[in-house]
Amino acid sequence: MAQSVQSVETRMAPRLGEAEETSVGIKYPTFIIFAIVLMFVALAYVGSHIRMTELEYSIASELNAQQQKLEEQKKLKLEYAMLKSPQRIESIVKSKLQMSYPDNDQVIVLKQPGK
Repeated sequence: MAQSVQSVETRMAPRLGEAEETSVGIKYPTFIIFAIVLMFVALAYVGSHIRMTELEYSIASELNAQQQKLEEQKKLKLEYAMLKSPQRIESIVKSKLQMSYPDNDQVIVLKQPGK
């Protein structure tokens, strides 16, 4: 009979108020809290890496846009230099405006004041 009482006590389910323990001795609520904290840390880590990747793509696109603007600036400077060249202006004046250099008798030299 003593044996049957022991076997009944060992087979009894744990009471509702008692927390079940794992094989290592950690209680389930502690394990759940640890798992939730670990999950939030992992989500923060992954979120920060996603944000970092987005920023890297944004920086790459801005650098690409900067390179395009620099190339456009170089082209515009070259075009500006070509448009203001004296040879080009002279050819336009001769061909479209039909102007020419003045003859010596058409030039009037003005004296500078004070001399």
